[in-house]
Amino acid sequence: MSNGTQEFNYEDIEYLQHGDRSMMLRLCRPAGAGPFPLIVDLHGGAWNEGSMAGCHVRDEVLAGAGFAAAALDFRHGPDRYPTSLQDIHYAIRWLKMNAERYNLDAERVGLSGQSSGGHLAALIAMRPDDDRYSALALNDAGGIDAKVCCAALVWPVINPLSRYRHAHRSLETPESAGWVGRLPEFHDIYWPDEDAMAEGNPMMALVRGETVTTPPALWLQGTPDIVHDYHDPESNQPLKEPERFCELYRSAGGDIDLIRVDYETRELAPAMANLVPFFQRHLG
Repeated sequence: MSNGTQEFNYEDIEYLQHGDRSMMLRLCRPAGAGPFPLIVDLHGGAWNEGSMAGCHVRDEVLAGAGFAAAALDFRHGPDRYPTSLQDIHYAIRWLKMNAERYNLDAERVGLSGQSSGGHLAALIAMRPDDDRYSALALNDAGGIDAKVCCAALVWPVINPLSRYRHAHRSLETPESAGWVGRLPEFHDIYWPDEDAMAEGNPMMALVRGETVTTPPALWLQGTPDIVHDYHDPESNQPLKEPERFCELYRSAGGDIDLIRVDYETRELAPAMANLVPFFQRHLG
């Protein structure tokens, strides 16, 4: 296939099974010799909807720039937290283990994720050694880990608890309730309770002062965006969630940039092209 300037190809691959359920990934690679630096890409959908097909535009942009991109399907919805993280953690290790087979560079691996996928990407990047997330054994792994060189967060749900309460507050005011949809229900399906939303929470991990890994990161944010770019009135500080997270991430020793793009065109290729210089800097 071609995006007009760069040839690339797709391959759908089973990376894991849960009983009779196959977990698939869609690997998009440029034409050429390789081995290619790899970006593991996570779809959005409020932890209940979406599939690897939702990464299509982003992954073609990345492949057009010389990267391999692996869009994942993973458990979500009623499988509940932290099953998604377990599948993603396994997939990163599996791809590293099979890097030579698929013409990938196991030493140059990054993460990308959109909305709830951005939340999952942040958790994996920050907690690569978490025993719950690494619970699925990988045969012949030889000590392979799920650490990544960098992570691009595409309007992530960086604070599931504040977003849950933000949605409920909006429902109290009819003129502001139009955006909410099924989000509270989706939170309730995926998260056991509010305590889990606070625990599986990149923002609150930093607020609590957890010891986390802080690889170079990028936050790409559509503007205006009431779903992801809002102020948490319970935070006792004036910043909206993107700026708040970036400030905390830097205080924890991480390097992160925030790029804002127009909301109406945020999912199109020109907006996604903002990820390319970031990955070029950190994956080469």
